[in-house]
Amino acid sequence: MTLTRAQVAAMIDHTLLKPEATRADAEAAVAEAAELGTLAVCLSPSMLPIDTGSQRCCVVAGFPSGKHHSLIKAAEAKFAVDHGAVEIDMVIDVGAVIAGNIDEVLTDVLTVREAVGSEVLLKVIVESAVILELRDADTLAATCVAAARGGASMVKTSTGFHPAGGASVEAVQIMRAAVPASIGVKASGGIRTAEFAAELIAAGATRLGLSGSRAVLDGFPE
Repeated sequence: MTLTRAQVAAMIDHTLLKPEATRADAEAAVAEAAELGTLAVCLSPSMLPIDTGSQRCCVVAGFPSGKHHSLIKAAEAKFAVDHGAVEIDMVIDVGAVIAGNIDEVLTDVLTVREAVGSEVLLKVIVESAVILELRDADTLAATCVAAARGGASMVKTSTGFHPAGGASVEAVQIMRAAVPASIGVKASGGIRTAEFAAELIAAGATRLGLSGSRAVLDGFPE
């Protein structure tokens, strides 16, 4: 199937998470998202409150290291929801996974889910490139299973900030196979071309996190 520009736009979280970003930058990102017709805008919690118009408001928690205590992530996520967010992208403690303590992922996600309630779409960032580099595919799959058990609505490849890298076709395939069809898979980090975006979607990605949304969308037909 040939994907159209509008179909791909409806899968995109247009993202601005640079540390140096200003409120004016966030407002410009919202305006660009509206122009491009993306599904959501993903921002830092410090940008709240902000009117994202017809775009869903997505906010990160425990970003980008995941080394915050679960209660801090939960408080940050609840703050975001109380100030307009309808989606939360939380980062797990990938160090716990590398150490073999995958049950900590379950606890982490459960804590945030309980804080934000059942209606919020909760995406869980697992840093797939790190897990594949330092552990293996089975560990990545088990991490996604734990996230799903904890209440994840989606599992997400990457923050885009870790030197190990971002999304990959391999990671998306593993993650898609690990969780039920009711759980989405978000690919993020290093997606800069339409060709790569299409490969990730074919591999099973149901959402894309992009900071360069326009460049990617320009590669898809109207």
